Amino acid sequence: MFYQIIKYVQFLYKSTNQHGVHSPFIYDLATKCFYDKTPYQGYQSISEYRKALLKNKTKIKITDLGSGSHKNNSNVRTISEIAKYSGSSFFRAKLIYRFVQYFKSETILELGTSLGMATQAMRLGNPKAKITSIEGCPNLTKFTKSNFLKYHLIGITIINNDFKKALKALNSNSFDVVFFDGNHQKEATLEYFEALLPAIHNDSVFIFDDIYWSKNMTEAWKLIKKHPKVTVTVDTFFWGFVFFRSEQKKEHFTIRV
Repeated sequence: MFYQIIKYVQFLYKSTNQHGVHSPFIYDLATKCFYDKTPYQGYQSISEYRKALLKNKTKIKITDLGSGSHKNNSNVRTISEIAKYSGSSFFRAKLIYRFVQYFKSETILELGTSLGMATQAMRLGNPKAKITSIEGCPNLTKFTKSNFLKYHLIGITIINNDFKKALKALNSNSFDVVFFDGNHQKEATLEYFEALLPAIHNDSVFIFDDIYWSKNMTEAWKLIKKHPKVTVTVDTFFWGFVFFRSEQKKEHFTIRV
């Protein structure tokens, strides 16, 4: 936690808003997506979904194949605890809703379904999108699949498997957006990044959650930024956005959202 505080202070010192951005592509992203204040109708559904999870006191046994939680290391947790400490916040859910809507993303891959809070937001961002989400915990998978049926969330395929094994079966697919939100360890993050590079096209976007989770996770983020296939990155502190647009010069932005 102390590491994150230090990094956040550093982030605030060097970050900017849209006025410090000279790239038309990133300027539009910031003004029309990141800072979009429109009260979209989908926000109400996102809020209701989140509130229901926060009230759910059902206990389930967690099989954690990632880096665990900073808040609760017990393998038995209530749905409300998972929603509060491990799920996407309302702010982040609204942001990924806007992001998917802005880019009209049609094929989405998520590593780490959990309770489906980000998944639901992406589904609402583009109701026509085909979403594949991978979750390592069988009990979370079972709960979230049932919850999606309850909320009539269609077009979402949840795969219960280890990320590495699941990705081997997906390497022939192409994705508009890949959301990395299930393992915050350096080696695993870099492995999944490399495994999914064959699935990119010019307008693909990778989103990495919690790039300042730990020193090792930040090191992974730095290596990803340097990769020759990466052209543009945006550091928002909690998420790192990676673009592969060949028409863009290699450039890195640090933006307060």
